[in-house]
Amino acid sequence: MSGSMITVIIVSVVVVAMVVGLSLLTLSKGYGYKHKIDPLPDEDDEEEENDQGRKKE
Repeated sequence: MSGSMITVIIVSVVVVAMVVGLSLLTLSKGYGYKHKIDPLPDEDDEEEENDQGRKKE
């Protein structure tokens, strides 16, 4: 094999390793993200009523 062919193979292996590594990093960060969900409007109303009831007492 010629020197240029070996260089191309080495560069290709490095690029593939970088892509796989960055993909795994991105996946692990994505699964680690904690999503925040807004409460339902009915739950907000109930909490406000409970808070108002406590303030009156």
